[in-house]
Amino acid sequence: MTNDEISAGINAAWQAMSGLEVIAVILALAYLLLAMKERIECWYAALASTLIYTYLFWDVNLLMESALQIYYLAMAVYGWWQWRNMQQQDNSAHIQTWSLKQHSMAIGSVAILALCSGYLLSENTSAAWPYIDSFTTWGAVVTTYMVTRKVLENWLYWIVVDGVSIFLYIDRELYLTAILFVLYVVIVICGFFQWLPRYRQQQALTQANV
Repeated sequence: MTNDEISAGINAAWQAMSGLEVIAVILALAYLLLAMKERIECWYAALASTLIYTYLFWDVNLLMESALQIYYLAMAVYGWWQWRNMQQQDNSAHIQTWSLKQHSMAIGSVAILALCSGYLLSENTSAAWPYIDSFTTWGAVVTTYMVTRKVLENWLYWIVVDGVSIFLYIDRELYLTAILFVLYVVIVICGFFQWLPRYRQQQALTQANV
């Protein structure tokens, strides 16, 4: 594929974007930036963005993607509730890490679910890259939960999930979305390095008070 064809694809995608899609993208970026700063307002942005995407995906008959947004809606409400409780307990640092066992369970669950749903998609549908698509979907499900619990490593998981998603979107000639996910990867890397010193400070304070 030539550079001219890629450029034409990006221009066509940009022109095809609706006003609602633009708002949804802006809100999705706002969610990431606010989450990076541990601002509870990130969940308001996530809720609004997800509501718009639920409608947009349903409108173009991407039913599974639309159904996934329902999970994101629930996680936006749960994340807001969880973070608010942390604030009320005056536990502003409250960033946690998972043990190797927890990470093994999370990664193993994603792998098993991706293999199962990938097989079902490959046998019963004409889905493109069913196993990879399943991996990014289940990876996003687990990682979104990690964000609600303020698990430090969520940012590292997002690097992998979003990075693989870039490949999928380029393969499907969704170049504008691919560019958006490149930006996501940059933001989540920044998010990890913003949360890491806060977590270390929290640990230092905890040890000092022991």
